[in-house]
Amino acid sequence: MNKIQHTTIRPLRTLNLLSQEEIQRISNTSEDLHRLFRDCALAILNTDSHQDDAEQIFHTFADFDIKLVPQSRGVVLEIKNAPAQSFVDDKIIRGIQEHLSSALRDIIYTDFKILARQTSPTSEQITDSVFMILRNADAIKPNMTPNLVVCWGGHSIPREEYDYAKHVGYELGLRNLDIITGCGIGAMKGPMKGAAVGHAKQQIKTGRYIGISEPGIIASESPNAIVNELVIMPDIEKRLEAFVRLGHSFIVFPGGVGTVEEIFYLLSILLHPENKQGIPLVFAGPESCRDYFDTLDKFLRRCLGDEIAELYQIVIGEPETVGQTIRDSVDAVHLARRESQDAYYFNWQLHIDPMLQQPFIPTHENMASLRLYSDMPKHELASNLRSAFSGIVAGNVKAFGIREVAKHGPYVINGEPELLRAIDDLLRKFVREKRMKLGQDENAYKPCYKLLD
Repeated sequence: MNKIQHTTIRPLRTLNLLSQEEIQRISNTSEDLHRLFRDCALAILNTDSHQDDAEQIFHTFADFDIKLVPQSRGVVLEIKNAPAQSFVDDKIIRGIQEHLSSALRDIIYTDFKILARQTSPTSEQITDSVFMILRNADAIKPNMTPNLVVCWGGHSIPREEYDYAKHVGYELGLRNLDIITGCGIGAMKGPMKGAAVGHAKQQIKTGRYIGISEPGIIASESPNAIVNELVIMPDIEKRLEAFVRLGHSFIVFPGGVGTVEEIFYLLSILLHPENKQGIPLVFAGPESCRDYFDTLDKFLRRCLGDEIAELYQIVIGEPETVGQTIRDSVDAVHLARRESQDAYYFNWQLHIDPMLQQPFIPTHENMASLRLYSDMPKHELASNLRSAFSGIVAGNVKAFGIREVAKHGPYVINGEPELLRAIDDLLRKFVREKRMKLGQDENAYKPCYKLLD
């Protein structure tokens, strides 16, 4: 594994002006803040790697380190044993330097300005925190009409699905729409790359390719090279809330467990009785994915009832149709926001239940205590299903979850037999289609979960 043994770079913009306490806590190897920044920085420097096992990445680069060094004109980042692919002729790639600066900005701001002031935040305070982190990152643009499309989908997808996502992104770019994704590869990179070409054809020089990540997932979904605005939220729940507060329309491409988690998060919000206005949601994929979306549709109906299909539209093939559908839906959102006097740049009126805002820690106890029963209110069931899939994501690719499963064995998920059979059927299909982890076949994959009725 090629490494850059030692280099120094200067943070971009004003981040070279930090307080003594900020410098000390980021640089002190015994501080949690240092470990957090180190892990995020390693993930960013590991961009373009096809390794999605966080534990393996940390093991390969166990000797990697990064710290702040004060100088007469501010601070520099001293980096040791970094992945070599982020450098050209021993100089760091500008986009990687931007992403490192973004991670430093968000981690410092969140720790010193958000978490330090909150012990048991209310739902409103959590939403305010999401807003303030995004505002500090300059991701909120008050003078722009709605045009942000959130694209969700898997990072482990075949070439045909990637090309389709790129074609859809191209159609969005031609229609002056910007892209938000989870910032990784696959279905997160494709729409951004396509939109960049569409923007170029329309001579749009202000195209936005926003990547929203969080420390637990960034090692397995390093920011792709198209991202020009990276935001690191402190946990998965605030990351998901950032998507729905910023986005004006949603496209879901084929994906695995993480994509299903995102779908249940959004459906839980749409099913809540306090939310009268919907959020445009399109499931889209190439002709080869017709069976995938048929399976997904049947799974969602088995879990939440046939009426759930009223909340989304499925488009197979026809990237231009997807682009036009999303353009029309964003225009409708624009009109609705104007009539209701809601902000274009942040969906304040959307109600998000506190159960979706509190961090779900995927311990074995928390996973086993989830209630999965069809007689529950639908938005609560969708929320608990989201937590179940969040735990499976953690067991697959997040360092904490991988360690938990290695120590205590597979997570045990309890619930109503029909719901568990539906989950089992979907997960088995994901394994057969190699949607669970990169580079694994059906026989090599070891489930991190066990379903018990």
